[in-house]
Amino acid sequence: MLELPVWFEVGSLVVLTLILIADLLLVIKRPHIPSFRESTLWVVFYVVLALIFSVLMLVFAGGEFAGQFIAGWLTEYSLSIDNLFVFVIIMARFSVPKKMQQEVLMVGILLALLFRGIFILLGAQLIENFSWVFYIFGAWLIWTAIQQAFLHREENAEENEGALIRMLRRRVRISDDYDGIKLKTTVDGTRMFTPILIVFIAIGTTDLLFALDSIPAIFGITQSAFIVFTANVFALMGLRQLYFLLGGLLERLEYLKYGIAFILAFIGVKLVLHAMHVNELPFVNGGQPIEWAPEISTWVSLGVIVAAMVVATVASLVKARVDANSRGHKLMDEVPHFTAEADRADEADRAER
Repeated sequence: MLELPVWFEVGSLVVLTLILIADLLLVIKRPHIPSFRESTLWVVFYVVLALIFSVLMLVFAGGEFAGQFIAGWLTEYSLSIDNLFVFVIIMARFSVPKKMQQEVLMVGILLALLFRGIFILLGAQLIENFSWVFYIFGAWLIWTAIQQAFLHREENAEENEGALIRMLRRRVRISDDYDGIKLKTTVDGTRMFTPILIVFIAIGTTDLLFALDSIPAIFGITQSAFIVFTANVFALMGLRQLYFLLGGLLERLEYLKYGIAFILAFIGVKLVLHAMHVNELPFVNGGQPIEWAPEISTWVSLGVIVAAMVVATVASLVKARVDANSRGHKLMDEVPHFTAEADRADEADRAER
């Protein structure tokens, strides 16, 4: 298997940094509510950019690295969509004006990149020095999958944020109204923070929690820190536009959380199997690798990830359609009933006259 050239890695990071800076400047200079068409074009642009990047990896490093990037990118993309659910809740809970939401989301994305970058560096060092960390990563992902599917993980995150925000309000003066994207404002001659501070803290806390899941998940697909980081960058780029594109559709993707939970559980099992395959713990099999533990290939992982997301999305849309039709039929069933009652009332009224 070929290795990625240094110039390719450095050049990729430079280009990605320039794109992120351009995106940030666009938000700062022209804050607005993006239209459906604009959001669609940006999302398509970033998806195509990721696919072009995977083709370049195929050319310069071979199919294995390209497959790892695609599988990692799709995994991080699915987890980023899950992140959007919480962003929607935060925006609604704190009544963030629609025009400010682009800027708030951009701050959230930058915070997510910062946290994930830190965890990538830590994770890479742990993996390099301690192979048994795969056991911990695997167990953590399986537990996260259980939370995702059965324990209302988003609600737990909200409760944690709520406690933090209540403590903050007791110690810091916060105005009732926003002053654009400013962190501080003056009310009746007194300087105080605006509610945007609470929004940033809530989003930052969310980003931190999701980074704890997403980084072990992608390290279950590849141990290349470069692929891990670029997959995260490509997954987060376009997230702001995706927020406006999906809009109310997020609420209709009822089964998406189960698809994500399945992916996390699958990667968790894969990590545990890998840990067994390279086992060095003295109290497990005498410190020797467990030969019968299978290694799940990148392409199998990619197939499972795509299948889980497709099944969850299609099932959600079918459920939404069935529910909509059911509500429509109930309404139509009620209309003849009320019409018949009205007709009978009219007949009785005519008979009396």
